[in-house]
Amino acid sequence: MSKPIFELVDELPTSNMTTFVLKSLDFAVPGQWENVVGFTNTIRKVTGETDEDLIQQIGERAIFLYNDKSQGYQRAMWLYQTVDRTDRALGAAALANKVGEKIPLLGLLNRVTPKANKAQAIDLTIKLVVELVAFCQINGIPGDSIGDFVASLADYSGESLMRMAALVCIDGLVPLGPDFILQAQSAISGMKPAELEENQTFRDVNDLIPGNNSASKLGFIGESFNSVTGWMSGFVSSRGLTPDKVVSNLQRFVEISNDKLDYLGAFLDVSTNYYEHTGTQTLARRLIERAVAEI
Repeated sequence: MSKPIFELVDELPTSNMTTFVLKSLDFAVPGQWENVVGFTNTIRKVTGETDEDLIQQIGERAIFLYNDKSQGYQRAMWLYQTVDRTDRALGAAALANKVGEKIPLLGLLNRVTPKANKAQAIDLTIKLVVELVAFCQINGIPGDSIGDFVASLADYSGESLMRMAALVCIDGLVPLGPDFILQAQSAISGMKPAELEENQTFRDVNDLIPGNNSASKLGFIGESFNSVTGWMSGFVSSRGLTPDKVVSNLQRFVEISNDKLDYLGAFLDVSTNYYEHTGTQTLARRLIERAVAEI
């Protein structure tokens, strides 16, 4: 186990590049995400409880549940953390002294390299599968429960809905454009297992993706992504999302000219960890809700 859950929630930042970017996406899911940080504060927020003894009991039970390795909470946390990890150290170092001011991306262009569209499309599909597998781990159901996951998307709210909004906007619309779903489907359908094995994101989370080998895991990734295309299309159309609209909101925090937008996706890759941030908040909420029900 890495850090205990209370420490992970206590260490969530109140203000950094990730929180700025998530706030800029509020237009896509208005009022859904609040940056609740601190373990005890989260217990108060989720339960509305003010009795300190009861808050203590809820916290202890939530920590017990997280520490129980027969449950899937630690594996879900590992997934959220791992899928965000690639290349992030570079971005974090570059931006260490920039939080709180508008980022002049032009000066950072030598530090980021846009991914090829195919690599970006594959990353999008793998991140979606990570969301699916983490959902299964949190809910104690088999990791290949695609139907249960798709059905649950209708009930996604709060930090979970913001994470999906960020996936669509930051990993879909910004780097790949309005036809990002078709590009992702094309990338996966034409891929060989050996190509998938070369993808760093896949190598990082490979062990928890259902399947006996790369070929079957590739099939699972394709099946999972295809199963949510309807939800993604509906999400984009119902909210009128376009690359221009997303970029316009991001430009409140990132200073970039329209002829350098290829770099924006790469910049967001290395400078944010929205899966880990909102994933920690999702886990904390679920643990607290279960703890309340069990004490």
